This record gives sequence, C-alpha cells and structure tokens, in this order.
Amino acid sequence: MRVHENEIVLYYNPESSSDRKTLAYAKSITPHVRSHAFESTPASTTMLRQIIDRLDMHPKQMLNKAHPYYQQNIRGSEFDDEDWLNVLLRNPQLFRAPIAIKGKRAVFCVSPTDVYKL
Repeated sequence: MRVHENEIVLYYNPESSSDRKTLAYAKSITPHVRSHAFESTPASTTMLRQIIDRLDMHPKQMLNKAHPYYQQNIRGSEFDDEDWLNVLLRNPQLFRAPIAIKGKRAVFCVSPTDVYKL
C-alpha cells in the first residue's frame, strides 16, 4: 500500500461524530486527504495486514467490544490472527476508531486529535 508523503488516507465511520472530527483535523494538516468509509471500501486481507503491521497492533485491539454484534456473536471467542482479520473484514462496523495513514506511518485515532501524531 503506497501513500504519498504529503497525503493522508483515512479509513473511518462517517456516521460517527468523533470520526468526522478526525477527518476535519486531517484536512487541517494537509489539503490532500483521501477518506474511505469502512463499510463502503472493502479492504483485502493483505491490505488490512499491512495497515495493522504499520500500527503495530493486534487485530483484536481494533474491535469495538461494546458493539451489539460483538457482544452477541464474538465475545468469549478465541481466534488466531488471521481469523481476527477476517472478523474485521466481514464486520467493518466493529472498528473502534479511524485509521489514518501518511507515508509509511499509521495511527489508530482513538481520539480525533490522534491524527496529529502523523
């Protein structure tokens, strides 16, 4: 996954006000922002793995464990890394926060201002 050094790519949930604030902060950093909604931009396993490697996180850490789908269908389950990737790919509504990518760096934006860490 290549991202120009002056461009920010943001994967987010447009229905979340916090995620929209993250997008606004990203646009304050650079006018070159590509935003993608989690649900309308299906990622491949390879692409998601690259993003997770850049974040240096485990896929399970990216899940919104308060989401009703997680509570009803996933809570208490133990999966390997590949299975957690598949859970995220098939259920993009479970992403806990936006992901911002600039160049070779990526940030999991739990707070909207985390985008400034890029």
